[in-house]
Amino acid sequence: MDLSAYLARLGLDVLPAATADGVASLQSAHRAAIGFENLDVRLGRGIRIDTESVHDKLVSRRRGGYCFEQNRLYAEALRLLGVEARPLLARVRLGMAPGVTPPRTHVCLLLTLEQRPWIADAGFGGSNLPPLPLLHGAKANTSDGARHRLLRVGGSGDLDGEWRLERAGPAQATDGRAADHLDWQVQYTFDLAHVAPDDLEQANHWTSTRPGTRFTTLHVVSIPIEDGFATMTDRELTIYRVSGAERRTIATAAEYATVLRDVFRIELSEDEAARLPLFA
Repeated sequence: MDLSAYLARLGLDVLPAATADGVASLQSAHRAAIGFENLDVRLGRGIRIDTESVHDKLVSRRRGGYCFEQNRLYAEALRLLGVEARPLLARVRLGMAPGVTPPRTHVCLLLTLEQRPWIADAGFGGSNLPPLPLLHGAKANTSDGARHRLLRVGGSGDLDGEWRLERAGPAQATDGRAADHLDWQVQYTFDLAHVAPDDLEQANHWTSTRPGTRFTTLHVVSIPIEDGFATMTDRELTIYRVSGAERRTIATAAEYATVLRDVFRIELSEDEAARLPLFA
């Protein structure tokens, strides 16, 4: 991993300190600089999650990615910082009907920081949520007006998860999966079981190839912004700020590529945009 190139992509001069505040600043910079997206899935390209591949895509080629890519890159940076990080697999429940048990298609990170465990995540397409100590009732507010909390809800191996991350806030400050009400909603559930590299490969393969899912049927792009959240699902762009929301429909591949660069900090050529199912 080219640390100097990664820091330049994030707009940082130096690697922050290996403290809770330092890790939070690194994660926030990562989230604000590298957009969330699934466009290679829609272009029929495989998603590789080894360090060299994600560094080339997200840093060198200034693309974005989804959780398996984002958190692999972030975990490598944390290790260079001297922070122990290991992956956990989670079930995304935002927008899911009650009683549905989704597969483990999200990866987050368990950190050892200041001699205690923390949950960190640079790869969820949502609020710029800082790392949270792994404590029942840990809470954080984000600049998009949302509240977040972490709850201990079950035992190891429970299908509903050992831990639950919840969100309460405006639905407009999401990628469209949240319900309209402002009450607590489950974002994802997870347990602390060790995850092998092939577990990640398997989950990534399912996520990028399973017919009829969100990532294989839609074009999904998002990024947290200073006082809100920007998202683009297919051609529909929403830029939400606490003061209000702007919406518009993207008409052409050229406009799409420009919005990716200017709003989401993602470089995709006009020719590549034109090959997306949206425009092909």
